Amino acid sequence: MTKHSHFSSLFNTLYSRVSHFSLFYSTAAPKSHRKSWRGSLNSLYRRISRNDPKASALPILDRWVQEGRAVDKDALVTIIKELRYHKDYRQALEVSMWMSDKRYVELLHADVAIRLDLIAKVHGTEQAENYFNNTPEKLKVLEVYCALLNCYAHAKQLEKAEATMQKMKDLGLYMTSLSYNVLLNLYYKTGHKEKFNSLMSEMEENGIRYDKFTYGIKLNAAAAVSDLEGIDKILAEWQSDPRSLLDWADYAIAANGYTKSGAVDKALAMLKRSEEQIPSSKRQRGAYEYLMTQYAVLGKKDDTLRLWKCYKEQMKVYNKGYVCIMTSLSKFDDIESAEKIFEEWESEHLNYDNRIPNTLIGAYTRNGFLDKAEAIMSRITLKDQKPSPTAWNYLAKGYLDQGQFEKAVESATKAVSSAQPGWMPNKDVVVGCLEYFKMKADLEGAEKFIKLLRDKNIIRVNMQERLLNHIKNGNSTAVVGEMWDCPDGDEETSELTEVEYGSSNS
Repeated sequence: MTKHSHFSSLFNTLYSRVSHFSLFYSTAAPKSHRKSWRGSLNSLYRRISRNDPKASALPILDRWVQEGRAVDKDALVTIIKELRYHKDYRQALEVSMWMSDKRYVELLHADVAIRLDLIAKVHGTEQAENYFNNTPEKLKVLEVYCALLNCYAHAKQLEKAEATMQKMKDLGLYMTSLSYNVLLNLYYKTGHKEKFNSLMSEMEENGIRYDKFTYGIKLNAAAAVSDLEGIDKILAEWQSDPRSLLDWADYAIAANGYTKSGAVDKALAMLKRSEEQIPSSKRQRGAYEYLMTQYAVLGKKDDTLRLWKCYKEQMKVYNKGYVCIMTSLSKFDDIESAEKIFEEWESEHLNYDNRIPNTLIGAYTRNGFLDKAEAIMSRITLKDQKPSPTAWNYLAKGYLDQGQFEKAVESATKAVSSAQPGWMPNKDVVVGCLEYFKMKADLEGAEKFIKLLRDKNIIRVNMQERLLNHIKNGNSTAVVGEMWDCPDGDEETSELTEVEYGSSNS
């Protein structure tokens, strides 16, 4: 996968999270209100949130009541929403269930919708469906049906989502853009272009006006296929609608689409428009972090550094911000700037995040500065941390490039040994190590290395046997490269994909 596609994938993740989170506004917790909490409400929430995430919240609630402390429905609902905001879905569901089972609170349709959403997140759509089926008919209002529709859409269960939408129409429920947006987003994500277009036509025929999210989904769909004419048309229509204003993320979607199609001037113009929206945004942190990466994609180092400076002037920067700027600078191999930012990060004494030193190690090894890469590895160890598999993988590739095969094998072995499920080494590193074993006629070393690859589920059983046979028979390891059927580790950008935007820090 190319660097560019990773940046594009990152933005698709950003927009899908933001849009999915906001689409379902009937049950969403759009922001945290905890700063304004006082007294017992804050105290109870702290007890629950500081509890072991794997432990039940029920004993805490029971003990609260046994202590003679008061708790009413409004307080419990507020705590449920706050837990959902921080993605503590299981504990939020426990509070919801305790509210009705132990406090005998009568649930309203809004409570049912939230619980339905939580059940789907914790236990899956089947249990959510069972809960819906057992809900009294009087509570099955539009809000609850929308919750069920959203559950199916989130799980990409197309047929059930369509059936739910049809049921809502059959019941004569007042249809709004909300339900249409959920299904439109599902069609977009599952690649059903004809159904997408048909639903858009249905909205127009039924007089369902577009809202911000309808436009956003349309724009995202056009950007995904680099439809320049479509992007232009949607932007013009959206900008002419005074009821639905664009924010930084919307202009960034357009920029992403223009970038993918090679329309650099238009992409830059959209990024500038996006920047203009940052001061009025509630997600300024995410805006700075994402837009830096987009300028880097377009090769605009000065703009990347300019935005980085603005970011630091406006707010404290945490690890995500440092990951973004370091990864952006890696596109330019600007080692001097990356070193300065790395030193700045260390001086901030933030929680350790291996993605940040990894980026610098990768830049060093790509440019042949192995002594500097080794020095960073030593600094990591001195901080009582362990270098990540990606760091060892970078080092192994650097050693291979300079013909230091023994060190390459040692580093590659450490990378694979310390890897978690799903991590993949670079193909060139694996092939280079096997070539070294063949050159040295080290069958025992080759067997151990190949077995390690299999034990970590990096290669399949049949691949293990084929590789061993090739080494035993002295065949060229060029054949190994052709045999490699595993996803190749994209070292240069894999760290960036871990960044999440639209977070509570935005």
